[in-house]
Amino acid sequence: MRAWVLDEGVETPRLAEVDEPAVGPWEVKVSLRASALNHLDLWVAKGMPKPPAYPHVPGADGAGVVLEVGQAVEGLSVGAEVLIDPSTSCGRCEACLAGDIPYCSSFAVIGEHRWGTHADAVVVPGSNVTHKPEVLSWEHAGAIGLVVSSAVRMARRGRIGPGSRVLVVGVGGGSATAVFLVAKAFGAQMYATSTAVSKRAWATEHGAEAAFDSAGPYDEEVRAHTGGRGVDVVIDNVGTTTFERSLRSLARGGRLVTNGSTSGRTAELPLPTLFWRQLEVIGSSMNDPSDFAEAARLVVEGTVAMPVETPVPFEGYPDALERLRRGDQLGKLVLNR
Repeated sequence: MRAWVLDEGVETPRLAEVDEPAVGPWEVKVSLRASALNHLDLWVAKGMPKPPAYPHVPGADGAGVVLEVGQAVEGLSVGAEVLIDPSTSCGRCEACLAGDIPYCSSFAVIGEHRWGTHADAVVVPGSNVTHKPEVLSWEHAGAIGLVVSSAVRMARRGRIGPGSRVLVVGVGGGSATAVFLVAKAFGAQMYATSTAVSKRAWATEHGAEAAFDSAGPYDEEVRAHTGGRGVDVVIDNVGTTTFERSLRSLARGGRLVTNGSTSGRTAELPLPTLFWRQLEVIGSSMNDPSDFAEAARLVVEGTVAMPVETPVPFEGYPDALERLRRGDQLGKLVLNR
């Protein structure tokens, strides 16, 4: 089968013919119709984190048609159209039985810890596929798995609900755009930042009370627009360059949810600000099965309409990866077959 392959020490993927992986008793093989890019593609290409073995096939998101079903898998048959949930786990430990699989010691991400979806086919656990709703195109079905389900988790961990004032930093990227839409669907009053005028315009067109330049004093502008109070929750996956302003955008008792570090892996945390203002800093990553199910429901109902750029041919993955690196897309970049 064709697959985009990463070799150790080389950031540029190559298109290669590789053997199709075998299907275990609890697994299924999916012939992919679409797969989406995430910033995880960029980090894995840099070896951050390093895949468990090389060559490695990246790609966390995908949708397609079941080709083969392991003998222990129930409820699926060859020919079924499915979405792929990128979060995998052992399925047996206390965390898994409680349904909160990111706490599983065997938690793994498709495309990071095992071969991913930028290929003609992928083998995944049977528990990680669900039937594709007919209303979803292949491109949209292949784009929602990681970002919308992780956005649901962020919103839940940030305790976002009706009336919450929420600032999303860096709208335009897939993760930030998804959590903007999910938080709005949860009834929040939305604010956003972006360095691009067009992306700030998108945010206001989609319900933001105001949108600010990420490179400017947005903490001051947030306070000006909220009567000096600040917001209840900030969602920030940018990291180093925005962390301090995001913290200063919070109202007393506010919560900063971080799920990424695209501008750097470290940030200074002013402790007096943290304890005097009774703030919380919350980490969030990936999703559990209930987050994935809620994400699919929101998308199918049309409550969350994740923007997807014009699909890219499968052979155009390197160009799409460069676009992702530049950050000039709005929403998701998808490879079609």
